[in-house]
Amino acid sequence: MSTQGWLVDRQARLRAFDRRRPWVMDTLVAVPIVLFSIPDLIEKPLSAAIATLVLLPALYWRRRYPFPAFLVTAAIETVEALLDVGVGAGVILLVMLFGVASRGSGRALAWASGITLGLLTAQIYLFGPATENRTLTLFLALGLTVAAIASGVAVRTRRAYLVALEDRAARLEVERDQRARLAVADERARVAREMHDIVGHHVSVIVGLADGGAALATSRGEQTAEPLRLIGNTGRQALSELRRVLGVLREEDADPHLTPQPGIDDLDRLLPSVRAAGLPVTYSTSGELHTLGKGVQLAVYRIVQEALTNTLKHAGRSASATVTLTASDGEVRVRVRDNGRGAPAAPSHGLLGMRERAAMYGGVVTAGPAGNGWLVDVVLKEPS
Repeated sequence: MSTQGWLVDRQARLRAFDRRRPWVMDTLVAVPIVLFSIPDLIEKPLSAAIATLVLLPALYWRRRYPFPAFLVTAAIETVEALLDVGVGAGVILLVMLFGVASRGSGRALAWASGITLGLLTAQIYLFGPATENRTLTLFLALGLTVAAIASGVAVRTRRAYLVALEDRAARLEVERDQRARLAVADERARVAREMHDIVGHHVSVIVGLADGGAALATSRGEQTAEPLRLIGNTGRQALSELRRVLGVLREEDADPHLTPQPGIDDLDRLLPSVRAAGLPVTYSTSGELHTLGKGVQLAVYRIVQEALTNTLKHAGRSASATVTLTASDGEVRVRVRDNGRGAPAAPSHGLLGMRERAAMYGGVVTAGPAGNGWLVDVVLKEPS
């Protein structure tokens, strides 16, 4: 560390220590003044002791009440001059003037400067000994007064400068965070546009081809018309959900064209598309499912969707699945079981998504081999 860095570090530590224990610095100032006044305490113990007892508390008050502490010191300085007792009030007066310059108002500093000059002049010419060096003593006293004022103003300026630096650093940090959020928002909007352009285009083509094929199959009386219509409906549902997700990325939650979140009733539209894809699904429910909150219903829908998607991927062509929903005692249980060949050993993204959704509602996910197939068993708690 360089010498300048070492000095700056020591100054910062000293200021921090002074803020934590201001009485230590005040005591370090008071001790030399008391030691300097010992001869007067010996010669005139009563008057000097009274002056000391009044001056020292004023020295400790100077931080919180700089101008009143200065006025008390000035009054004691006048009394000491009249009684010919010197207990360091002149030095304390300069310390108090420094305090007014560093912490008081401009008007208080003007009054304190005038009072100090008046007291010093009176003490030199009226109460001091008649010597030929009065003018030189006055100039010396004026120099000390100006030095005290200048030191106080310098400390005040430095303190204001540090406060301004801290405020500027805080504002720069806020601006940095705002720029980061704007950059993230721009990137999300760009990703949303690209996803819409790429995925939306291809899904729209698939929907168009499916609708055209369904119309052609209907006109020819072929049995492929119904699966093609299901493909078209599934594609339109995927487009609708894609627009909703992209709306979230663009932070367009207030868009009236966005479709509502799917719920348990939407399973009646999801299951036919799964059956058309070649997976026979048996669906049964029990309990008051329609009273569940929208958030829980969305979690149930996504869990069933993810579980059936995994079954389609991994169970094999001859597999079938059973979906059971049960609501009772503030809980809803989702069971999706198939008789296929099971899932891969590595956890899928769908299973991780199920666990995250279940955790939102204090739920538990059990997924693994069951007999000749795979079982997903999820219990969710209805928020109270």
